[in-house]
Amino acid sequence: MQDPNEDTEWNDILRKKGILPPKEVPNDAEEEEELARQQRSIVKTYEGMSLEDLDENEDEFGEEDEAAIEMYRQKRLSEWKATQLKNVFGEVVEISGQDYIKEVNKAGEDIWVVLHLYKQGLPLCTLINQHLSVLARKFPQTKFLKSISTTCIANYPDRNLPTIFVYREGDMKAQFIGPLVFGGMSLKVEELEWRLSESGAVKTELEENPRKEIEDKLMSSIRSSLPSRKDSDSEDEDY
Repeated sequence: MQDPNEDTEWNDILRKKGILPPKEVPNDAEEEEELARQQRSIVKTYEGMSLEDLDENEDEFGEEDEAAIEMYRQKRLSEWKATQLKNVFGEVVEISGQDYIKEVNKAGEDIWVVLHLYKQGLPLCTLINQHLSVLARKFPQTKFLKSISTTCIANYPDRNLPTIFVYREGDMKAQFIGPLVFGGMSLKVEELEWRLSESGAVKTELEENPRKEIEDKLMSSIRSSLPSRKDSDSEDEDY
């Protein structure tokens, strides 16, 4: 049966002819309840949104929604700040094989983990531990760990040291294995920072690979030391 209070053209005609009674006018209390119900419905759409979602959908909401949007924006911002404060590390922590699952696989949602497998007495391992200490202070949202290789992985070969594994939410995102990968004792902390930024573990402000300048100078030096084609031709003519 059609609702006599429904706003339709047919109902308007019937009201004019006296067939239907005049439309009931809601009192103030009913109007307030209806507005509150609509507002609850509107606000509910924001409850599951992240800060990014709120920004992306901002144009789709009307002016009447601005207060609710701002309320939830501030709520999400507070939650994000709380998470950032909670996930501050700032140092390289030594772990054993027993700590591996808890510290690496269960590090937490959206936490990047950098694990250095090393052995005492290897100069390059010592150098990398020093660099990681610097980077841990510079990037406190990243979890930096170190472990003596054989305590973490039984019979791990020394030839693979140093080794760095990069994880996020239990998944390995990058691995750097062996001294050649790091470039030996000439490794600078900025070069290691760049390597880790390429894996996603840290967000560097470096604009390009610091190693590139060294490599460019090396190639330039090699090219300048080679005889030019003209010099080679002249030498051939002398014979």
